[in-house]
Parts: sequence; C-alpha cells; structure tokens
Amino acid sequence: MRLVFAGTPEFARVALERLHQAAGFEIVLVLTQPDRPAGRGLKLQPSAVKQFALAEALPVAQPRGLRLDGRWADDAAAARDAIEAAQADAMVVAAYGLILPAWVLAAPRLGCLNIHASLLPRWRGAAPIHRAIEAGDAETGVTIMQMDEGLDTGGMLRSQALPIEPGDTTGSLHDKLAALGADLIVQALQDAGRDALRARPQPAEGVTYAHKIDKAEAQLDWSQPAEVIARRIRAFDPAPGAQARLSGEVFKLWRAQPLPGEAEAPPGTVVAADAGGIDIACGTGRLRVTELQRAGGRRLPAAQLLRGFAIAPGMRFSAGEAA
Repeated sequence: MRLVFAGTPEFARVALERLHQAAGFEIVLVLTQPDRPAGRGLKLQPSAVKQFALAEALPVAQPRGLRLDGRWADDAAAARDAIEAAQADAMVVAAYGLILPAWVLAAPRLGCLNIHASLLPRWRGAAPIHRAIEAGDAETGVTIMQMDEGLDTGGMLRSQALPIEPGDTTGSLHDKLAALGADLIVQALQDAGRDALRARPQPAEGVTYAHKIDKAEAQLDWSQPAEVIARRIRAFDPAPGAQARLSGEVFKLWRAQPLPGEAEAPPGTVVAADAGGIDIACGTGRLRVTELQRAGGRRLPAAQLLRGFAIAPGMRFSAGEAA
C-alpha cells in the first residue's frame, strides 16, 4: 500500500517509524511543517518527522500552506504536484499542524486517515492530552478517524481506550498514546487492504473541544481546589509548566499531590516546608509540592531546593508570569 504521511512532532514520528517498519506499506511522500527556530540560538530545527524521514531517505515536502488560493498558493501547488505524483492509496495524518483542504482529502484512493489522541467525540481539537488530564478524566485513548472538512468530525474507523494513571503527566501519557496510535493505524490500514475497514459516525452527544494551550493558563490560581491545581500541574508537564511567584521569583511546579484536610490560611500560603515537600493552602484543601524549579535552574526535589532557597511557613505564593 502506497502511503503519504503528514505529521510534525514526536507523536507523529512514532507512527511514521512504525509504518515504515511494517510489512506491506511504502511511504512515498512525507509532509511536515517547515523548519522552526528553536533553542537558545534560535537556529532553524527540522521537525521530529523530518529528521526520521531524512535518516531513512524518504522524500520530504514542507509546504507553508495547502490552500491553492491562499497566501502560500505556490507552496500548495507544488505540494499538489507531489501528492498527485505519489499516487498514494491513503494519507496518514498525525499532528500535522495544517488544515487539509478538500483537494487533499480527495487525493488518495482511500482518503486521509487521522490518528487522534482522544476517544472522539470527546476532546476534538488541538490539545486533547492536556485537557483530558486537566479535566480529571479516568481514561482517554486513540481514535483512527476518516478525515472530512470539519474539525475532528469524521467517521471513526478504530478506537481503543487507555486509563489515565494517577501520576500521569502530559509527557508520560503522550508516549503511551503515541505507541497506541502507531499500532492502531497499522491495524486500520491492514483492514483497508482487505476491504474490511468501515467508518461509524461519531455520537452527537459528548462533544468537547480541547482548545490550544495558552501560556497565560500556566499561572496557577491558588483559590482553586487542591485537586484541580494538582491536575493542572500534571497537564502542563512538560510544557508550558505550571507557574507561581514567591518572594519576587517565578517558580515552575512539576510534581504535587492534594492532601486531606483544610489549611487555616489564605490560598497560596505556605503552611509547611520540610524534606517531605512544601505544603500550600488552596481554595479547598492543601497541596504538597515535591518537585519544582527556580527560574534558570533545574527541576529539583523540594528537599534539595530548600537547601539553597529558604521557604518557610507564612510565605505566600501568588500567580506566576507567563514565560
């Protein structure tokens, strides 16, 4: 089966590698986002997908847009020529980052199949992993979807649930879902090769949207319940990192858990600080922070950070500032 693959970050790279290794598939073209500046030197860096494709000598195209009548019409026309020349049976899409217009959706014989990191119709949109953790969902999963012109509205081809463990962060859950998605897309395409792939409509009820993470959301609101704050800390690990300000300095909080009982102190107040962690009063309950990071420093266990920065009961955390 001849495949075009469209994706950009590590989540997509895992699926591309799995398809490249699986018998019966040929990756005839890889689409990925243009190189972006990254790191302290802001040098242009290729995406994870591009790095893998180049290492495996797969043909790569990096259009800035795909609308034939848009700002990047020349890029779109070149991409159209490359896609048509590929004569693909299907296009696999995973966290690509560009909206696919109708001409792309119609180009492959079997259309475009998307690897989406949620159990649709819950968490359509840009940040399904973050939002599932933040909302306190007990499970999430992967849906292989037949793409249409809506926002994650296409028919479901395969799906599989995955429990969200109490200690899962967006980073750890991302890795589990990437591996699951890679397995499911192979299975879906194998079904398609046997003419055994059938789409079922998404339920009309239960639709939620996983809006893109705004850096301003990283600032913790201590008036919220401790459980809500703990989930947000896990949801924003590894990026953008939950932030709070103490003594004029912005900290990132990486690991925390709610504690039973109320703290007789205003929200944000440190009620204990020792080798076990830093206990902070919240709108409801208390939060024990066990790993955090000073600006410009490394992630450290609370006990180690306290040896170099004095935090004592009565001090008060406030909202941080978006980086």
